Amino acid sequence: MADETPENPTIVTEVAIPQVSEMAILPLQNTTLFPDTVVPLAVGRERSMRAVESALATEEKLLGCITTKTDGVSGDEAKFDDIYTIGTIVSIKRMMRNEGVMQLIVQGLERFRVVEWLEEQPYLKARVEKLPELSRVDEEEIEALKRNIHGLIQEALAMLPQVPPEIRMAVMTQQDPVQLAYFMASVLDLGTETEQKMLECDTVDSLLTLTHAALAREVEIMQIRTKIATEAQGEMDKAQRDYVLRQQLKAIKKELGEDEDNGEKAEAAQLRERLETADIPDDVRKEAERELKRMEALPQSAPDYHVIRTYLEYVLELPWRKSSEEKLDLNEARRILDEDHYGLEDVKERILESLAVVKLRPDSKSPILLFVGPPGVGKTSLGRSIARSLGREFERMSLGGMRDEAELRGHRRTYIGAMPGRIIQALRRVGVNNPLMMLDEIDKLGNDYRGDPSAALLEILDPAQNNTFRDNYLDLPFDLSKVFFIATANSLGPIPMPLRDRMEIIQIAGYSDREKLNIAKQYLVPRQVRENGLADGQFEITDAAINLLTSRYTREAGVRQLERAIGNLARKVALKVAVGSTEKVTIDAGDLREYIGAPRFHPESARAEMPAGVATGMAWTEMGGEVLFIEATALPGGSGLTLTGQLGDVMKESAQAARSYLWSHAAEFGIEPEAIKQNGVHLHVPAGAIPKDGPSAGVTMASALASLYSGRKVRSDTAMTGEITLSGLVFPVGGIKEKVLAAHRAGIRRIILPEQNEADVDEIPEDVRKELEIITAKRVSDVLNAALEPSGSADTPPPGFMLPKQEGGEQPADRLIAKES
Repeated sequence: MADETPENPTIVTEVAIPQVSEMAILPLQNTTLFPDTVVPLAVGRERSMRAVESALATEEKLLGCITTKTDGVSGDEAKFDDIYTIGTIVSIKRMMRNEGVMQLIVQGLERFRVVEWLEEQPYLKARVEKLPELSRVDEEEIEALKRNIHGLIQEALAMLPQVPPEIRMAVMTQQDPVQLAYFMASVLDLGTETEQKMLECDTVDSLLTLTHAALAREVEIMQIRTKIATEAQGEMDKAQRDYVLRQQLKAIKKELGEDEDNGEKAEAAQLRERLETADIPDDVRKEAERELKRMEALPQSAPDYHVIRTYLEYVLELPWRKSSEEKLDLNEARRILDEDHYGLEDVKERILESLAVVKLRPDSKSPILLFVGPPGVGKTSLGRSIARSLGREFERMSLGGMRDEAELRGHRRTYIGAMPGRIIQALRRVGVNNPLMMLDEIDKLGNDYRGDPSAALLEILDPAQNNTFRDNYLDLPFDLSKVFFIATANSLGPIPMPLRDRMEIIQIAGYSDREKLNIAKQYLVPRQVRENGLADGQFEITDAAINLLTSRYTREAGVRQLERAIGNLARKVALKVAVGSTEKVTIDAGDLREYIGAPRFHPESARAEMPAGVATGMAWTEMGGEVLFIEATALPGGSGLTLTGQLGDVMKESAQAARSYLWSHAAEFGIEPEAIKQNGVHLHVPAGAIPKDGPSAGVTMASALASLYSGRKVRSDTAMTGEITLSGLVFPVGGIKEKVLAAHRAGIRRIILPEQNEADVDEIPEDVRKELEIITAKRVSDVLNAALEPSGSADTPPPGFMLPKQEGGEQPADRLIAKES
């Protein structure tokens, strides 16, 4: 072995290594030694030092170095199973002792495999076998991998400027692919597991493949690190640049007498001047002054400075004591309401009553009204008319879909981007503290984990509490008692009872056909003529056409769809005018199919002839009233009651109550009890695809079943509504006006209502009421006497009943003729 020099420690003579030999083993932690590499080692553990001394005692100074499998296992504690079986035979080139630690410089010579472990003490010793040189499988693939590795090395070196030029030259001039791979593995930290796999490779192809993959990963990591470092340096450079520019700007402003401190003082002085002249309550002024002092003590660059400034601007812009002057001329208010809306006399009267109270007692709290009615009946436009009649500012706020309570109460200033609630924002926009604020779609409020907006409305809409309403952002009491709140809803059901209790409910029912005709002639047609660019006298629609649009082209309680249909007709006419036509277009009922197609709806109409077991009922929906026919048929030999038609639980219970009542009072109505007992009944309510529920169909179901059991038909000109009990009482129901109007549209002329709903008859328009015969009923027997035809009018009851056999033969079905009750 030749002597090496510190300047060139890798130049050594060839060492003859036997194929199989016994050798001291030095376990290494987190280090893998490769052939043809020179590596410094520090050995300090007792057993490892004995292994090194054993190797130094030999002439060749050979030592086997193997990596431990587990990171936490030290050289003295390593067992045979903790060490890989393939390592590198190294030659110890230099050894120095420094404070009990051996400093070694070793050179890798050959790879070896442990054939047999011999002993663990006093040092690890094994019989090892020298492994052959790596074989070559595909020369072209080896050359390609080598070139790729050279390219990756160039990329890596470009990102490592601190690498010495000697190493760069040695790497780039290395032609042996195996030595290149081993050298890169010893220079880069590829991980113990990857390096061990490279050492165990038997072919040059597999070694270069592993090296390429590991080197590509390292290059990618280095690229990411370089990018991060560059961005961080860029941010740092930008911050330094901004600081220098600010200092220069500060110096320039100072020379001009416009330094930053003067700017801050000027801004604070403006806010203080506004605060001194603002008409605000004393407690609000005290809080604003405290915040202003905090702002004056902060530099303009502080985050809290801008938060406080925004807060003070909100406080100073709110109309704490600013009100608009009201016009309390009730005659003018009545004229405006009549001008903007046709009908709705009860609603207008209730509104004028509220205005009269405000006129007689100016210091009274504004009323809180809730308009409930189907879509398109004019709830929102009523609010606009009230605001116009009072001379108040109008602000509309849609609550549909609102789920976050903070939208009404605001966010606390501790949150980033905090803002006041929508109530305070609306007051800031209108600039007065007594606007008319319309809360639209209050029944569409939602709730989730962020809170329940309806709970916030409990304070906002309570006259006893809203005079000290505290927004979370302002945290100051604001008087909302002067705000005229009007809420709108399609139905009362979704509104929580505590919230409903805080408002005066005004029901707005649907319009009759005659009212829709007048609304269309006075409001809808002229408006559509203007909006579609037509001139007076170019477009006319007859009353018959409007009536047909109302009954066959739209299905609603309001007039929104009707106006849309009229607008469709107006656009057809506008097209003709635009292409040069000058003739006046008059649309009659027979022209509608040509302009807008076939009718879309076929509303239920009174049936001229109804068989036994069918009765006409009335139902209420959010879109208005409907007429429905309840049909019952016998199931010979069946049992029980079968119900179809998407009925809800309450409606099913009404049917069961009706059957039970007729069964228990069969003798009273001339019904054979055995016919009920031994025959099933199927009761169906069209349309089957529409869900239905509620108790108001109880009397209709009882009439249908009584007609089926007795054979007496229900009068075809009669419709009914009402809830029944097992004792035979008829209870009141709601939606009388809508139901009666729907029955009138269907051609019904006799109406049976619960006795306790007699007062609701006054709500029905006079022109409709004159054409109807309205009968009130207190008990089910009253309903059946009014609804069923006389017993002599039916020859036989409906066929199919299976009757019990009696002495003398089978009882004929035609004997089941009901008697008058």
